Amino acid sequence: MVGRFRIRAATPADLERVAAIERTVFSDPWPASAFGSLLGEDALVLELDGQVEGYVFARRMGQEAEILNLAVRPERQGAGLGRSLLDAALAQLLDRGVSQVFLEVRCSNTGAQAFYHRMGFESAGVRRGYYSQPVEDAFVLRRDLGSDSRE
Repeated sequence: MVGRFRIRAATPADLERVAAIERTVFSDPWPASAFGSLLGEDALVLELDGQVEGYVFARRMGQEAEILNLAVRPERQGAGLGRSLLDAALAQLLDRGVSQVFLEVRCSNTGAQAFYHRMGFESAGVRRGYYSQPVEDAFVLRRDLGSDSRE
């Protein structure tokens, strides 16, 4: 691990840092305003030494949820921060009655696919032309909560 970190609810004050991380990680980044509308119970940030280094935003719909966006600053990737963020989000969603979680990942993003598979997600389908800049298909991944199905 890279040091002491804490995971907490995202606030409006975090949005510029979240958007800055987003721009360094994704080819088609969301603007800060897109994150603002998602602030609430299912938006978490990870702080390391007082700086936001990663985030996860989810949305609940009954007993299902979707991980909308998860990223860790590139310099911090590979240190377990993404796993910690996703673990925290999944535990929170489970506590709120969610039984299944879905997400999309670019078909070319083999690193993210491997990460999510290690985290217990399984293939559930393909969304053709889901991403833009560049246009690309997305794999839909699903994880049932309630049992720890990670490797």
